[in-house]
Formats: sequence, C-alpha cells, structure tokens
Amino acid sequence: MAAGEGSDEEARLLQTLRGKICEAKNLVPYSGPNKMRDCFCTINLDQEEVFRTQVVEKSLSPFFGEEFYFEIPRTFQFLSFYIYDKSVIQRDLRIGKVAIKKEDLSRYAGKEPWFMLQPVDSNSEVQGKVHLELKLNELITDNGSVCQQLVVHLKECHGLPLINGQNCDPYATVSVVGPSRNDQKKTKVKKKTSNPQFNETFFFEVTRSSSYTKKSQFQVEEEDIEKLEVRYILKVDLWNNGNLVQDLFLGEVKIPVKTLGSDSFQAWYLLQPRDNGNKSSKSEDLGSLRLNICYSEDCVLPSEYYAPLRNLLLKSTEVEPISASAAYILAEVCRDKYDTIIPLVRLLLHHHKLVQFITAVAELELKDTQEANTIFRGNSSVTRCLDEMMKIVGKHYLKVTLKPVLDEICENPKPCEIDPMKLKEAENAEIHKENLRNLRNYVDKVFSTIVQSSISCPTLMCDVFCSLRSLAAERFPNDPHVQYSAVSSFVFLRFFAVAVVSPHTFHLRPHHPDAQTSRTLTLISKAVQTLGSWGSLSKSKLSSFKETFMCEFFKMFQEEEYTEAVKKFLDEVSSTESKEPNVMSELVHLKEGEMYKRAQGRTRIGKKNFKKRWFCLTSRELTYHKQQDKEPIYSVPVRNILAVEKLDESSFNKKNMFQVIHVEKTLYVQASNCVEASEWIEALCRVSRCNQRRLSVYHPSAFLNGNWLCCKATSENTVGCTPCTAGAPADIQIEIDGDRETERVYSLFTINMPKLQKMQEACGSIAVYQGPRKEPDDYSHFTIEDSVATFQTLQQIISIVEKLSEHHDRYQKKRSSSAKYGSEENPIVGKIS
Repeated sequence: MAAGEGSDEEARLLQTLRGKICEAKNLVPYSGPNKMRDCFCTINLDQEEVFRTQVVEKSLSPFFGEEFYFEIPRTFQFLSFYIYDKSVIQRDLRIGKVAIKKEDLSRYAGKEPWFMLQPVDSNSEVQGKVHLELKLNELITDNGSVCQQLVVHLKECHGLPLINGQNCDPYATVSVVGPSRNDQKKTKVKKKTSNPQFNETFFFEVTRSSSYTKKSQFQVEEEDIEKLEVRYILKVDLWNNGNLVQDLFLGEVKIPVKTLGSDSFQAWYLLQPRDNGNKSSKSEDLGSLRLNICYSEDCVLPSEYYAPLRNLLLKSTEVEPISASAAYILAEVCRDKYDTIIPLVRLLLHHHKLVQFITAVAELELKDTQEANTIFRGNSSVTRCLDEMMKIVGKHYLKVTLKPVLDEICENPKPCEIDPMKLKEAENAEIHKENLRNLRNYVDKVFSTIVQSSISCPTLMCDVFCSLRSLAAERFPNDPHVQYSAVSSFVFLRFFAVAVVSPHTFHLRPHHPDAQTSRTLTLISKAVQTLGSWGSLSKSKLSSFKETFMCEFFKMFQEEEYTEAVKKFLDEVSSTESKEPNVMSELVHLKEGEMYKRAQGRTRIGKKNFKKRWFCLTSRELTYHKQQDKEPIYSVPVRNILAVEKLDESSFNKKNMFQVIHVEKTLYVQASNCVEASEWIEALCRVSRCNQRRLSVYHPSAFLNGNWLCCKATSENTVGCTPCTAGAPADIQIEIDGDRETERVYSLFTINMPKLQKMQEACGSIAVYQGPRKEPDDYSHFTIEDSVATFQTLQQIISIVEKLSEHHDRYQKKRSSSAKYGSEENPIVGKIS
C-alpha cells in the first residue's frame, strides 16, 4: 500500500514530559522559634503523584535541582507541583502548589520561570469524569397540570483520585438548583474503586414559567424548552464517603437545564472544582517555585508515511560533502541543537549509521580546527552527537563502573572540603589534612575504577573513539598527544566527570545529593577531568589553575603511574578490537523499584494479600526482594515470561496493576502510579518479546473464587479471552521508536521551514554569483560547501515535509470527527459557560 492511499493502522498520540524542579524561595516559616521547614516537592498528573524529590532539611528556600523525564500514559487536565513540609508524626503538610493546565504547558518550553505558590484547597483538588444520560419528558401530574420531568441516568465515573494511596469509596449527589429550590438525591456508596459503576436513575419535576401554553401531551417543543426557568441547573457532585471522618469533595458537573431537549442525550463530562475552588479569602504569599518544563505531544503516523524522510536521513552518511546531507542540514537550521540532536542520534543509532555520520561530521569540523589543544572543545554537532550517544549506550557502563563507589560516597559521606575559604576558622590544620586524605582516597577509588573499566566499555563507543583518534592524528601529525586528548575530552570530561557530579541525572542515584555531598562530588569530578586530560599534570599546566588549593592537591598525583594508567585506558577504549561481551549474554540492569505484589498463595492456609517488595529486572530475570540490596525471595527467568499485560482494576479494586504471566503462575503487581506501571510493562515486554512461547491471548481480569472475572470460565487453565497487546521493540539495551524519532525530525523541519527556504535562496545566490559574497549576513552562518548538492537535498526535504503535513492534516480531521465532543476520549468541560 502506498503511503498516499492511507492505512488501516491508527496514528499514536504520545505525550512526553521532561524538565527540572529547580528551587523554591520565601516559603512561609513556622510561627514558633524554629522557623525552618523540611521540604520536598511532588509532580502530580491531576491528583496522581508520579514523581517526588528528596527532602531538603531546615530551609525556607530549598534547592532541589532534580531532573525528570517520563512518558505520560493517560489523559490529564492539570500538571501540578506540590511543596510539602515533611512531618514525622502527622501527615505531611501541603504548603502550596503550582497547577498548570495541559493546554498552557507549551508556553513554558525553553524557559525557567518562577511560579507563585497557590493555596491548596480541597474544593479545587479534582480529577476524573462522569458519564450521564439526560432527557426532558412531558409529565401530566395527578391534578391534570402539565410539567416537565428531567430524567438523569448517572451511569459511571472514570479516573477518580486515590485517597491516602487507596481507592476511594465514592458516591454522588444529584440535584436541581433554581429559585427557591434545591432538590437533592444520592446514589449508593461504591466501595474501593476509582471507576464506580452507579447505573442509577433520578427524576426531577421542573416547573414552567407562567407564560407556558400546553401544545402537546406527548412531545416537548424546542420553544417550550426555552420557556423553562433559565436559572435551573442540574448539579452532580462526587464525594468520597469518609465513614468516621468528613466526606471529601471529588468534583462536580453543572449543566443548564435549558440546554436539554426531548431526545435522550448522553455524554462524558470532566469533573470540575467548586466555584470557590482555589480562591483564598485573603492574598497570602506562600513563596514561589522555579521550574523548567517541556511538554510535547507526538502524533505518530503509521510507519509507511515516514519512509521517504527516514530514508533521506539515513542516506546522509553517503552524501558528499556531508554538509549537503539532510542530517547535517537539520543541525544547521535548528537553533536549539539539543532538541535537534536527540532524535537524529537515536534514529541513526537505531539503523546502525551513527558511527559513519559522526566520523564524517568530525572530519568536517577538524578542517576548521587550527590548534590541537582546542580539538572537540566547542558545543558543536560532533560533541552533541557524542554526548547523546554516550548517554544512551553508556548507561549500563556507568552503572557497573561508578555506581558502587558513588553509593559509598553518598551513603556514608566523609568531609572533603579543602578550600581554606570554605573551612570554618575554628577548623585547624589537622582537620584540613584529614579532609585532604578523605578526598585523595575518594579520587583514587573513582580513578582506579574508571581506568580498569575498559573491558566494559560498549563496542559502539570504542568504534567512535577509534575514528576520532585516527582523524585527530591525521589532522595534527606532528602532535603525539592529540590522538589521546581527542578521546579523553569525551570519555573523561563529558562522560565520567559529568556522571560523578550529577549521578541522579544518569540514574546512578535516586535524588540530587545534599549540599555537602554535592560539593564532594564536584571536587572529585574536577580531579577526574584533570587526571584524564592528557598532559594536564605537568608543572606548567598546574600553575595555570585559578584555585591554588586545587593546584596543591593535584601535586599529589604527579607520579608517572597516573599518566601511564590514563594512556593505557585510552588505548584500550579507542581500540577496534571488540571487548564488550555479547549484548544478550551480558547481564544488563534494566529497571528496579518498590511495588506491591499479591501473595502467590503457594499454601492453602492464610489470606492472600498484597505485600511491599523491591523488584529488579535484568536481561536474565525478574526478581523481588524483601528490601533493596537483600537476597531475592522469588525469581522469574525472562525466558519463562509468556505475557505482560495490564490488569482490570475490578479484579482487586486497585489501580495501576499489571500481570506477569509466566510458566509457574501469574504474578499480580501494583505500581505506585500510572507512569511507573507503564514503564514496567514496557520494560518487561521489551525484554521478553523474543520468547518463543509468548501467548497470543490472555485474561484481562484475575481468577478469583473459582472463575475468571472477565469471561466467567471456571477452569484456571482456560485459554485467554482477549488478544495480547503488541510487543515493544526487541532491542533491550537501546529503547528507540524509529517512527517517533522521525516524527520529531519532521516537527523540527516544519518549525524551521523559513530557514530551509532561506538556505535554499543562499544556495541559489552562490550558484549564480561565484564572486565574493556581497551580502554575507543572509547566509554566511550556513555551511554550504556544494551549493548544487545542498540545493537538491533542500528540495527533497521541503517536498517530503509538505507531503507529511498533508497526511497529518488528514489524520487530524479524521481524529476530530471520530472523537466527538462528549465522548469518553473528548469529554465536555462540566461548567456553565
């Protein structure tokens, strides 16, 4: 099927959120003598917490510095950030919040603004949607008069929030509010569910104005509806039954009765805050929070639509000169090279073209490099490509190399401050010497770990380093050190040193370290950079350090053994010989974290319940442990996993559950939130996708009380009743969705279409006028070596992008027509306009 003919496959809408919780300031102090607070910050999708920072103790201006990145697996109305005051005895106190509507998130891309904290009001904390069927009937009363009867069928709700981490006990009140009237009726309470099925019908008589004249006993005319009292409002409120405590408001819907007709009307409505929700009686300064937020939506079309653009990008390595290729042009026209490089690197990596591309671009960059000591020092396309590539393929390398020593430093930190200006006056020379010894010990441990790790360096990184080393030696044949500095500038300066100073960014630690530990890691990182820089330990180099205390410290490392160790390590990681074990035979740590699992009931005595366990997934097995770092108490070999699927909430009245179906027995697991559940399902599917015995069908509900809740079959061995969902890509080390990355490249080209056209004009000007450039400002910042070849590539890019835009428009229209306003996918905002 040609791409232009359409496809039966549906487009995918994928949501991504990344950014940074930077810091808060001017938080409200305690009223007592101890005014400081112990604060942490959470990220919530509506009312569901999906991320939490570490606690910053004793501060009213806490610095968090924690980055976040995750896929959003569901729809949401608000992205909220809550600042909490940690309490040991009572429940943590919510100081304030920042709530941003989903449609407003794009306004903050590329910015890092301060947001004023707003008060947390229970009337404004809402989440979920309600399904209603409404109708107006004409009714003859006992005395013969005619009135209107409003019929309200409350069907169900979806996505109500968790209350204290548990499913709520919801009920609804349904009322008609008008002049001198407030009729209210109530549903039954549904126990332990966030998706209650009510299926209750309520009837309300609605009076007419005195000007009403009866026309028909059997039909309501439109003009009659207009004569209804316009201020009658149907109001549906959702509550959590508090039993012994006060009931908690969950949200409301308000619908003007005059908008209804005699035909039955049913729709989904988003629950909304109360009218006074989030409004404080007085203006109160609660402090502010600095955030970096980047939210993106990718509408990924079926794969065949991306073939032309994907092929054009992948052929970049064959284009001469490389500056005339589509991949290089992408980097040229996009101002934000970070956003440009990520999808490009991932796409080239996925199709095994990255090494060739980096080599070609590095060769071009070296032509303009005049001094050997400035090689690969700028923020260029080469350095950006290498940075992103090392983050992707070097994750496991960092984990096996640095994580053990960083855990030791962060969990049992020793004082390492050696700057005399930062030491207290009372601290004597002996303490300074002790700190010096501590720092020297840490640096030696980290350095030794690194230089002995070449056997674990991924082959792809070795191949790139080998190319860079060869190119550098060829460009500066008279400099014997340049071949080493070309490699060390990446592996030490931009890889290991960065991971040491920011271990949380590389998932080596769960949170940003505290201030003292962060300072220790900064000093170690500086030492790693210096020790790894070829020739930096010479006396002439040491004298150039601005910080004299660091100069004195590095004199301790001037022994020949350090220089030789670095040289040997660089030789090994830039060798063409493959040292890395086979990808599938090497033990790769994929994911770990705390979740609840249902007791598997291997004995008949005792109630099956849910227990908190530490789960760990590697390329070989899924294990769970009583606590982190303890021996596993149960193991599922990856080869025995038959399917991994979501589990219906109705099975155990718990949200965010999934099932790992394996040879012995199904394992039921509950994640802490929707993001965690989605990530675990994806990781487990990816690692087990190639299993030969994978199931094609499964049971979406559990087997309880002698039958499957989904299909009511009474045998536990009954074949599944629902087709299994499609698996993820089989590459367990590099999680790359090629179509999604191509879609992102398309978006970048679309945004920068004016620059593409300007570059096209520049190529034409160069081709027509071969003399000196009269107006260099028009195109001098573009690298155009071959104007004819570049012009041809630009024509192809523009044509392909325009064609893809047509496909997107077609899909958008199809989606708009299928997702009718009021459907579950596109619910009505339940407020009076």
